[in-house]
Amino acid sequence: MLFLGDRAYPSLLTELSNAPPLLLWQGSLAFIERPTVAMVGARNASAAACRFAHGLANNLAQSGVTIVSGLAKGIDTAAHQGSLATGTIGVIAGGLDVFYPPENEALQKGIAESGLLLAEQPLGIEPRARHFPYRNRIIAGLARGTVVIEAAPRSGSLITAGLAAEAGRQVMAVPGSPLDPRSTGCNMLIREGATLIQSAEDVLELIRHFDDRAESPIRAAAFTEKHQNADLPQRDPTDIPNSDRAPLVEMLSVTPVSVDELVRQSGLPPPTVQMALLELELAGRLARHAGAKVSLAN
Repeated sequence: MLFLGDRAYPSLLTELSNAPPLLLWQGSLAFIERPTVAMVGARNASAAACRFAHGLANNLAQSGVTIVSGLAKGIDTAAHQGSLATGTIGVIAGGLDVFYPPENEALQKGIAESGLLLAEQPLGIEPRARHFPYRNRIIAGLARGTVVIEAAPRSGSLITAGLAAEAGRQVMAVPGSPLDPRSTGCNMLIREGATLIQSAEDVLELIRHFDDRAESPIRAAAFTEKHQNADLPQRDPTDIPNSDRAPLVEMLSVTPVSVDELVRQSGLPPPTVQMALLELELAGRLARHAGAKVSLAN
């Protein structure tokens, strides 16, 4: 078991406001200490996309990058297979002892032996539809950036990309033919600001300076506050005073701005800013963009 606050708990995952309080693991925790990139995509991916995902994962792993994915069919499987020999993390929607999909039993066992398996659910839990969004937040939270390779609109892969953007991580997408519905999601991400990826070098260039970003004063302060107050009663996150909310709304315009910049200029705690933005989004007044940027909805 790995508890939030443990020294070995993934540091990037602690940046999430809803980080899992407990993770079950099997394998080697050393892989979370390396630069990590998530790779996700369609379950019914084309042969060409699977071949590209396998090669990209292999090249990144050979460069010292850990590949994290969700052990699903298609792109996830290809990414794990491409990086199995040198470093991969599989995040499971159900229990660690449940093989899903069943045809990936050998792959899951292989990752347990030579990589790392992580699960939030207790042992013996069969994965249900409601479990996959929770798994996706862990995948996005573990990585410096997320690469999407073939994804339909409203797919789980786009949910993962959105979670990565909200966490301030890099969102990358591999373009595809406009005639293939499986490429619609990736092409849409690129149109909305995700970085177009064609090789491992493109990914490495994007994540190269991630450590500088991760050590910014804003994120360091948020990390310290989270752990210093971990055992203290927390104020109801929905109880945001108007004196905090109003200045934040005034900072917004139709021009996208990063959430980090809003935190810096407002001087408000990151959880307060996130909750205020969520309220605006639910009211239809906020639009989210790639790169953890937001704006007033047109």
